[in-house]
Amino acid sequence: MDKRKLRELLIEHKEHALKAGDYFARQAASDPDRLFTQKEIHTITGVRRSGKSTLMRLLMKKLLDSGRAVRNQLFFLNFEDERFAEFVLDDFQALYEAYLEIEAPAGKKYFFLDEIQNIPGWQRWVNRLYEFEDIKIFVTGSNAAMLSAEIAAALTGRNRIIELYPFSFLEFVQAKGTIPDERDFLRPEKRAALVHLFDRYLQTGGFPEAVKTGDTSILQEYFRDIIYRDIVARHGIRNVHELRELVLYLASNLSCMMSYKKLQSLISVKSTNTVKKYLGYLADAYLFISVDLFDYSVKKQIYNPAKIYCIDHALAAAAGFRFSADIGRTLENIVCLELKRRGHEIYYWRNRTGLEVDFVIKQGLDITGAIQVCHDLEAPDTKRREIKAAIAAAKTFDLDTVKIITSDAWQEETFDGIKIDCIPIWKWLLG
Repeated sequence: MDKRKLRELLIEHKEHALKAGDYFARQAASDPDRLFTQKEIHTITGVRRSGKSTLMRLLMKKLLDSGRAVRNQLFFLNFEDERFAEFVLDDFQALYEAYLEIEAPAGKKYFFLDEIQNIPGWQRWVNRLYEFEDIKIFVTGSNAAMLSAEIAAALTGRNRIIELYPFSFLEFVQAKGTIPDERDFLRPEKRAALVHLFDRYLQTGGFPEAVKTGDTSILQEYFRDIIYRDIVARHGIRNVHELRELVLYLASNLSCMMSYKKLQSLISVKSTNTVKKYLGYLADAYLFISVDLFDYSVKKQIYNPAKIYCIDHALAAAAGFRFSADIGRTLENIVCLELKRRGHEIYYWRNRTGLEVDFVIKQGLDITGAIQVCHDLEAPDTKRREIKAAIAAAKTFDLDTVKIITSDAWQEETFDGIKIDCIPIWKWLLG
């Protein structure tokens, strides 16, 4: 690419990135000093439109506001710009020279490379910068498998992954101008305000633009972009109808158990291999998450059906086909995503008699927690069933306490020496 054009793009992209805007607090940037001082490359991955580019701009702003850097030490490019269509690996050196000529930076430099996976071989250039220059590097990408494969090959031991999800409820609340305090949980008017905010979160989900505007119609556009740009175009899928049928079914049946054979029959494909391939693509695009059965036998884990969750409950509602929302399954989806945000390794659990717990948390070789999700515990039969399963899990894994996350129940009870901690979902999400 012509160096003059590269200079123009460098100036334009950085000016755009440093424009004043709404920068909502993100948990991923809660400790920027730690991010800036770590030598490793930080790779920010996540579903399309989850705020990866905005997180980069937020980090750039923090660098400037703190006095850690000045403008000419910052480098920002978004490689999704169609003007990079002819950019190839050999152009990276010219790009770097153009930056040095424009900025003449002194001291440490901070590079922010947005959607860089669009350039084949990008990791070789980034690796060279890491080795030979005093540069802190942040990169983003929307495809989990491609990024992880490339990084494993070229950047082993030199990168840290930041998985960015749509807004958590805590981030949603903060974006609405509220800083929750534990004392608010005990004040009726404050508690009512938080419950109201959670009802809004149920409707809008966590995609930043939907949170900002309250307009969920944009989620249909996001859904189409993920399907067609991140999956169909990237993987050359010809039978788009099959893929759409699969996504429609998954989005309409959150937290249901899914076997390859069941899905094969539902979307009428010739083999389970096609189903596996499609599910892999959906996972790579961060659209769906699967949670496996926990068992000490790896073989049993593999051969039992997984439970499927969507990256955002409101996106699932926009993409799915449901005449009325199943609030219980929606709450379970929200809890699953929050556990993933918090970095937990999670499974569901079921014993031989069919008692089931929605999530168990694994640390090392041990199960350290169990969580049941139930919208309404008022019905005696429901309460009895949920508590029975919770106690079974606690005794199996030697746990003192099991949480049952509900819409509004807030109490502690003890059964057979096991503490059952019932907690409203909005409170747990803010904890």
